[in-house]
Amino acid sequence: MGIKIILLVAFFAVMAGVGIYSRRHATSVDGFVLGGRSVGPWLTAFAYGTSYFSAVVFVGYAGQFGWKYGIASTWIGIGNAVIGSLLAWVVLGRRTKIMTQHLGSKTMPDFFGQRYDSKALKIAASVIVFIFLIPYTASVYNGLSRLFEMAFHIPYSWCVIAMAAFTAVYVILGGYMATAINDFIQGIIMLAGIVAVIAAVLSGQGGFMNAISEMAQIPSDVALTQGQPGAFTSFFGPDPVNLLGVVILTSLGTWGLPQMIGKFYAIKDEKSINTGTVISTLFAVVVSGGCYFLGGFGRLFDSPAIYDDAGNIVYDSIIPHMLSALPDILIGIVVVLVLSASMSTLSSLVLTSSSTMTLDLIKDNVVKGMSEKKQIVTMQALIVFFLVVSVVIALDPPTFIAQLMGISWGALAGAFLAPFMYGLYWKGVTRAAVWAGFIAGVGITVANMFIGFIESPINAGAAAMVAGLIVVPVVSLITPKPDKKKVEEIFTCYDEKVTISRKRSLQE
Repeated sequence: MGIKIILLVAFFAVMAGVGIYSRRHATSVDGFVLGGRSVGPWLTAFAYGTSYFSAVVFVGYAGQFGWKYGIASTWIGIGNAVIGSLLAWVVLGRRTKIMTQHLGSKTMPDFFGQRYDSKALKIAASVIVFIFLIPYTASVYNGLSRLFEMAFHIPYSWCVIAMAAFTAVYVILGGYMATAINDFIQGIIMLAGIVAVIAAVLSGQGGFMNAISEMAQIPSDVALTQGQPGAFTSFFGPDPVNLLGVVILTSLGTWGLPQMIGKFYAIKDEKSINTGTVISTLFAVVVSGGCYFLGGFGRLFDSPAIYDDAGNIVYDSIIPHMLSALPDILIGIVVVLVLSASMSTLSSLVLTSSSTMTLDLIKDNVVKGMSEKKQIVTMQALIVFFLVVSVVIALDPPTFIAQLMGISWGALAGAFLAPFMYGLYWKGVTRAAVWAGFIAGVGITVANMFIGFIESPINAGAAAMVAGLIVVPVVSLITPKPDKKKVEEIFTCYDEKVTISRKRSLQE
């Protein structure tokens, strides 16, 4: 217990120290929200990766999907690395930085307002962000509950309140720069921790080959696999169709999440794009691939401890039960690992929510002529508000982790992905098409919550994203075209001539 407490105290002390150190970067709105748009490649890449993966992935998703799909759940981690990280940086990174800087937009709703010349779109987008980031924020705390109860035997509520308090301290003090530096530190902990945990768990099962051999003996649902032997160690697992839905939601979803896209706004230069692409992809391979790979062995730890009183499996208990037999030092590392993942995601979420509400909804709509200082103070107050609301929800969560995150990601990415991506590349996207994308993404997700026409909220979220990618271009082709002169002016940012060094280009 002493080792665990020392690790926790050291962790929280470093987080608070970084907040104090970063205060000088948070004196302007641009500095508080985007770090002055001068964040280097390592900080940006780690900020992207650590915002991507939290306790939701490590505890909730890895446990649930590892149990359902076996070793094939590793495909989710591979999809996160290739689609959610590599392709996201390649397709969106450079263009996002160029256009948002040209438009002077600081948030995703602000981008919609400026790009499509519509104040109503900006307000609607900020409301969607406000509503659907809260359940995701609550799910981040939820993932910590069983780990802390297993490791410390202390009330979950204490853990939630302490985590929220420390997050508030360093985000309020240092803004984006504090979260970026802390994300880097937390990312290093996550990388080292996941490797150590996988090695320890597999060692406890007699090594990798022995664990695979035991997994191959486990019978699977005949209805799903047509009697396929060893389905939990097969290439695509026992249920490849639903596995694909999870890959789409958790990978393509990052392309439309404001807290993820916001990282591209803050990039410093070309080198940061290239280096950041490689670093964030490798980070996702190790962290996400490692989490789902570990979860794939969950069925080897089948025990009464992971079932409720009615005999139903509690997916959120699988990973904590797998780790409960580890040595104290490793359990301490795991707790700090998951705390790192969760606090980095939490800080990104509350900063995104507070900046969106202040800059896109309150400023000029509710309060006219807000000074820079007043905007920063308002964002700091809203950070506290969002943390309090999320704590209240987390103390009495309505459903388990994967459902909360699926609803949040489905609505946000379903609404924003297509209008944002097409808006960076295609001059012909119309205002009506953006509205149609918002309605399709939120509509499918919310309707499914009440009607349940798609059994899994995960698949509903994936469907919402795919629907947006179809709806936006179709509606754009049949609705009045945008003002050609305004659109041409916006896209001139890509044609601006720049001078670069010979080491960056061989062109004469």
